This record gives sequence, C-alpha cells and structure tokens, in this order.
Amino acid sequence: MAEFLMLVPTAPHVGLTTISVGLVRAFEREGVRVGFVKPIEQPRSGRSGGSERSTNIVRAAAHLEPPVPLTWEQAERAVREGEEQRLMEDVIARVSAMREHADVVVVEGLVPTEDVPFATQLNASLRRTLDADLILVAAPVAGPDAFVEGVRLTASSYPRDRVAGVIVNKARDDVRQSATPASLKFPSRPPTTSDRLASPFTAKLADAGFVCIGSVPRRELLGAPRVRDLADALGARVIREGDLDRRVLTFRLAAMTVPHCLTGMNPGTLVVTPADRNDVIMATCLMVLRGIPIAGLWLACGLEPDPRVLDLCARAFELGLPALLVDDMTLEATSALLHLDNELPVNDPERVELTMNTVADCLDREWIRNNKWRRGHAPRLSPPAFRYKLIERAHAANRRIVLPEGTEPRTLRAATICHERGIARCVLLGSEAQIRRVAADQGLELPEDVEILDPESAIDRYVEPLLERRKHKGLSEHEARNQLHNEVMLGTVMLALGEVDGLVSGAIHTTADTVRPALQLVKTAPGVQLVSSVFFMCLPEQVLVYGDCAINTDPSAPELADIALQSAASAEAFGIEPRVALISYSTGTSGSGAEVTKVREATEIARTRRPDLPIDGPLQYDAAVMPEVARVKAPESPVAGRASVIVFPDLNTGNTTYKAVQRSAKVVSIGPMLQGLAKPVNDLSRGALVEDIVYTIALTAIQAATPSASPRLFTTESVDPHGLPGQGEGALLRSRPAFP
Repeated sequence: MAEFLMLVPTAPHVGLTTISVGLVRAFEREGVRVGFVKPIEQPRSGRSGGSERSTNIVRAAAHLEPPVPLTWEQAERAVREGEEQRLMEDVIARVSAMREHADVVVVEGLVPTEDVPFATQLNASLRRTLDADLILVAAPVAGPDAFVEGVRLTASSYPRDRVAGVIVNKARDDVRQSATPASLKFPSRPPTTSDRLASPFTAKLADAGFVCIGSVPRRELLGAPRVRDLADALGARVIREGDLDRRVLTFRLAAMTVPHCLTGMNPGTLVVTPADRNDVIMATCLMVLRGIPIAGLWLACGLEPDPRVLDLCARAFELGLPALLVDDMTLEATSALLHLDNELPVNDPERVELTMNTVADCLDREWIRNNKWRRGHAPRLSPPAFRYKLIERAHAANRRIVLPEGTEPRTLRAATICHERGIARCVLLGSEAQIRRVAADQGLELPEDVEILDPESAIDRYVEPLLERRKHKGLSEHEARNQLHNEVMLGTVMLALGEVDGLVSGAIHTTADTVRPALQLVKTAPGVQLVSSVFFMCLPEQVLVYGDCAINTDPSAPELADIALQSAASAEAFGIEPRVALISYSTGTSGSGAEVTKVREATEIARTRRPDLPIDGPLQYDAAVMPEVARVKAPESPVAGRASVIVFPDLNTGNTTYKAVQRSAKVVSIGPMLQGLAKPVNDLSRGALVEDIVYTIALTAIQAATPSASPRLFTTESVDPHGLPGQGEGALLRSRPAFP
C-alpha cells in the first residue's frame, strides 16, 4: 500500500505546482514507484473542468496517469451543502486504485486565494481522509523570522507529528547562471547538502523544529517563456514567424537612438519598439546576422512595419527571429509584458523538464531514499532516473574529454553546461580568439576551467607520436603535419597518448571523419572484431538499448552476434538488465529467407558465447517489446515481451527505426555510443542538439571510467580468444561500416 505525501502551501504564489512536479521527479530518479493526484482542481481565471495544470503536466512529463480531479464547483457545492464527507468519499474512489501500483503518492493540495475560500478546510479534510503526511511549501517574502512564523501558522492547522518537513521555494540564488537560454535543460550545478543547510531560512526552520527537505533557488531560466507563450497570452499577431520557441530572458524597451539600444540587445532579449522604428528593426536584425540569438521583435502601436524594411531584413527572419505586432502603445505593451502571470505552461516540455529537474536537484536525497517508501520492489530505471544517473556518474568519473569542434556554437554551449554541472573537464580545440568571439556572440561566459588548445601551437609536439603510430603506412613528416591540421586527428592523437580520456565529435564532421582516426590510432579493444554502436532510447516507461543503428551496413551472422553481445555489455555497464532480442520480419520459425537465417544463426552464436544471457531471435519488434503480442507469437521465449536490448539485422532497419521512434514518439535518444574501441570515441549527429552533446560527453566520461563498459572477448571462431588486440583498420574493413 502506498504512502500519501500531501503538499500544502503556506501562502499564495509559493510555487506549489513547481514543487509538486519536482517531487515526483525526485522519486522517479531514485527508482521509487510514484503516483500523483490533485484531488480537487485549482480554479484558474474562471476556467474549470479539465484545465488543471498539475495533473496535465505530470501526465505529459512523468507519463503517469493521475485521476481526473474533482472540479472546484463540485467541491464548493459540497462544502456549502454540508456534504463534505461525501466529497471525501469521491476522492477516495478516485485514488484507491493508485495505492496498489505505487510506493508513494504525491498529493497536491489547494492554494488559498479569494476564489478558493475553503482551501485550508478542504486541505485538512484531504489530509485526514488519505491519512497523509504533510509537506509545507513556503517562499520567503520577508526576513527569516517572518518566514518561519508563516510556516508555524500553517502547521498549526494540522497534527504536528504529521508534518514531515518544509520545502523552501524561490530562495535567494547565489549561483552564477549561464546567460544563454540554450542551457534550459541543464540548470547550474545543484546545491550540496551543506549549501542547503547554510541558508538563513533553513537554519531558522531547524531552530523551530521543522525538517528542511530542500531549498529551491529563484532562477531566471525557470521563468523563461517562449515567444509563442507571450503571443498567446497577449493576443499578438505574428507578422514574421521565425522561431516562436525562442526563450525570452529579458525585455528591452528600444525607445532611444540605436547606439543607446545596442547594449541591451543580448541573447534572449525581446526587443520592444514602435513598429515605425525602422532603425531599431534593422539594428536588431543585424545583431541576429552577427550570430546573437535575439528572442524576438515586439512591435507596438498597431502599425504595419514598412514591407520594404521587412524584405531587407528577410535573412534575419529566416535565421529564426520572430516579429510580432500588438495594438498597445509602446509603454502599455511593455507594462503588459512585465505584469504577465508567467505560470508554468502544460505545453512547454522543455521548461517543464527544467523545472522538475531543478527542484529534484535541490531536495534532500537521503530523505527521498527513506526506506519508508520502499515496499520490496526493485527500483525501476525510468528515463529520468537513467538521465540523472548518467550525469551523476559522469560527475563522479571526473574525466577529461577533448572536443575537436571547439568553435561550433552547440559544442561551446555543451562544454559550458558540462563545467557548470561538473559532468566532465572539456578541452576545446580551436583558435582561442575565435572560440571566445563565438562564445560572446552566443551570450556565453566560458567557465575559467574550460581548457582551450589552439591546434596551430600544438602541432609540433604531436608530429613524432603520429609518425610512430603510422610508420607502417610510410607516413612522412609533411603528411603528418597536414593530418594534424585536422582537429579530429589531433584530438585522437591526444587520446592515444593518454592526455585525455575520451573524444566527442560529429556536430560538423561526418561519422567517417570521427571514427577513422580512432581506428588508425586507438584501435579496437582486445578480442573485438568490429566497432558498432548503440542508442539509449528513453521511452516513456523505460530505457531501451538499440544496436547497431549507425555503423555497420550489413553485418554477417558472426558480426551480428558480436553486436548483440557488445550491446548487452553496454546495457549492463549503464545499469540496464540485458534481455537481448534480435529483430527480423518474422518470429521464431514462422518465416524463411536469407535475412531470417542470418538472424537465427547470429542468435545461436550469441547464445553459445553467453549462455548466461537471455537472448532470443528472430523476433518481430512487437513480439520483442509487447507482452500481449509475445504471449501469442512467442509464449516460450525468455525475452519476448520484455526485451531491453534490441538488435537490428542491418543499418537500413536500425537507423530507420530509431529515427522513426525518436521523431514520432518524441523521445530522447542518447547516442550513438561507439562500442569496441580501446578508448572511448563517440560520434554525434550533425543535427545534434546541445542536450544530445551533453549526454554524449557524459556517456564518454563514464565509458572512460568504467572497465565494464568495454566489451568482453566477444570473438568469432576465426579469432584466437587469447590473441592480439583488434587491428584497427582491418576491423573497419571487416565490419563494412556505413558513414552517413
């Protein structure tokens, strides 16, 4: 039976929804089976019936199915008619089924406002009905003494022994924030336990006998709306769409001459100006053409801008600058923006993720891990838990990762995030002047501990090591110097020499550009026949491993067996219990043909080498992952219906499937992570997002620090298991890779 934890605010505007969804994420991370319920909806601006935000946010972001809340009209009528007990019976009817499927259920109470006069009364009834422990949510608006007095006053309405603790929200933030909205998915490094306890508010809580469960800072990025959110809320007309998902970090009223306006045009700025200020419009567009991601143009006074000016600025709009028009005069338009209620939108998954992760980062992990929430169930590795543990393990690994594409804006942002979060120590290759210029244009303040290495000044010391490793190919000194002008080759030499622990490239280079130097210099791991890859597919309920979707075009049966076993080893190394399904267009013995025969042979080879692993094939995809299909198509299979490692028969099938799942289901796919190299080298998609690069750096750091991330001796019969390490380029030829 689940425990109920009820969150109650000490005042309006403390961010109850923010804390509720963040607490759900904190339990998810620790593998606790968590549920959520908002028993009675919070009325919002006259809306009711299905508009309850917390329920919809949790449904979308945590992939839970909270019950539909009772409407405020139902609750108010019941209280006024003396039927409060019947109302509570309705609550029990809605939440009773949750107790069998969760270890803890987060219950969000009501916020007392003028529209909700019975909030405190109903919160007390809900707590009694659910026999819930209580968490008070408070935000400091005055000094510590007044803050604690507000907490004490709210607590007096409930049994003191059922108040589990207090979460402080919107606390002062002394942590430097990155100026770029690109770091939205990765807030600054979370506070340590000592940081949390050092707050004057948490110290006062302890003195008053309250447990502080967490202190969540007030962060600018948590309230960064998209341009489309402002347009929807204020009825702005879009005259140039650009990228309406750009984040607004600040507003700039451009009423003076252009030279005086330029200083405020920073990344994330929404420029507010009369629509007839052609000079300001053109200056803003020139800033965009320079590479500065201005959030948008907010044009006031209802005037249509001169179409000739808009045509002149067309390139800036093509690069994503949105332009919107409102009828308000300039000061009225600015005032409307400043006073907008910037609540967390249901349809903004990026901001929801940031909010949930920021709150979860700031909560006491030992309190979350309390055995009270455990009911003997094995922790489930949900996608949030997997991503969180990646970052956590990478932080603990503390590895040095070289990024050859040091002047590429996404790579710079990823490196900044990695240092702010302590994910890895990054080495950027490129001209220092160019790197700092790109960073400034992107509004990035590079952390002091980010290393920058100019290849032109470093080539001399790497010529001899490269000549030594390529002398069997007759490489000349002139050719070596030419090759070292390629930053990927230079970074790979650094890796081969042990000066860095891993390499990540591919944002602007092809897979061949990234992998070929590694095969030439780092070579394959002992006993490994080929290099392959996996993606970690973060589906709503679990993380699946997909292999090989990036490297090998048409592997033979022995090679496919290698890929299966390498992928199983990668799953094990990252905390996923491997149950390996080799995919085909038929299941079991139902089909025939060369492709099916290859999968069947690969399955037998893999089983022979790892009899301890659950491996099955050929299986159709639905039979591999859907229990109801597996019961019909493969009832005796140890894998069908519960596969965690999916191995595709060729690159055409694998690459197509992973992209279809990623795009259609809108899931995060982390990778590709390369398998089989002696040292970790990982390739990026050229369409990689900043988030993708950050997670790939984290994967690389963990690979470098985890011996078990290297595959076992998964050799074919033709390779001596006690023989020499793989021969690099020979493996490249045998594996017949495709470099898209």
